Amino acid sequence: MGNNDDPQIDLGEFRRALSCFATGVAVVTTLDQNGERAGMTISSFNSVSLDPPLVLWSISEDAFSYDVFVNAEYFAVNVLTMEQQHLSERFATKGKDKFDGLECSVGLHGAPIFPDYAACFECRTEHQHPGGDHKIIVGRVLRLEDRETAPLIFYRGQYLKKGGYYPEEG
Repeated sequence: MGNNDDPQIDLGEFRRALSCFATGVAVVTTLDQNGERAGMTISSFNSVSLDPPLVLWSISEDAFSYDVFVNAEYFAVNVLTMEQQHLSERFATKGKDKFDGLECSVGLHGAPIFPDYAACFECRTEHQHPGGDHKIIVGRVLRLEDRETAPLIFYRGQYLKKGGYYPEEG
């Protein structure tokens, strides 16, 4: 595929350069094949098409929930609000029940919907494409809600707050 004459990119430098593109933060949710809730934090969320309404996100092939999401027919993208850094961090971890104490509603075909969000997109998986060490998942938006509230923004490895950045708490 690639030309042997292509320059080699330093992966650390590549990652740092990508971090200068500010992104929103969302948690994508679904049900696994046993009806158990699954969710993970993503920042790789984009629009693809207005007509039909399509969005995409990508998942690393080594992600804990990889099999759940590549086999999911339906999913929801809960775009986090500026006040939901704790949910971004919770759903970025592996193990424990990430939904513990979180009263979600049931979206289309069972996908968990957070009680609070900036926007929510309920989707049916339309296509999947290989993308290097990730799988690109394209979803058709079946239902959405925009609550017109400030979203959580991630930039240069930190969350953005009104008036500036604040480092991750830890």
